[in-house]
Amino acid sequence: MNLLRAFALSSLCLAGTAAAAPMDLDAKDFWQTPAIQGYGPMHPLPDAAYQPQKDQTYKILFLIEQGSDKPGEVNHSLEAVARAINVFASAGVPPEHLKIVTLISGPAAPLVLDDEHYKAQLGVGNPNLALIHKLHAAGVDFAVCGQAALKKRFQFDWINPEIKPALSALSTEILLQSQGYALVTL
Repeated sequence: MNLLRAFALSSLCLAGTAAAAPMDLDAKDFWQTPAIQGYGPMHPLPDAAYQPQKDQTYKILFLIEQGSDKPGEVNHSLEAVARAINVFASAGVPPEHLKIVTLISGPAAPLVLDDEHYKAQLGVGNPNLALIHKLHAAGVDFAVCGQAALKKRFQFDWINPEIKPALSALSTEILLQSQGYALVTL
């Protein structure tokens, strides 16, 4: 009897799946960037579980440690920060309810360089600058691990002025987590 019940239940599930309209992931307006235009595309899912609450403040520390596979392309972790902001925006969370720090360290450190010094180090202009500017304008606070910058022999005046040198990634993680920031490692 249990086998028959399981078969009936699975048939109902399959029938429900077949009746659902297919999503056109290639449609012009399927992917959206409501807060950070042109970066971090996402699709709203208003009926999905675990929706952000519009009246809550979210404190997020994004730790970016992964460098780009190709120096001429935007770092995929920066795109993830933009996507997170777009997701919260699509759920109706006001920008002032997002307290975001993006901390860059290790192999990702070159993305903090100004265009001139990025080009000198990697042979191409810094493709991350436009996105960093948009994120900073949206209220994202940027920091680079000062120890990583020194290990890479970067001068602090080579760093994009929208990014502050931090004492270290480790001390910054501890400090911000003790202040209630949720750590997201990218």
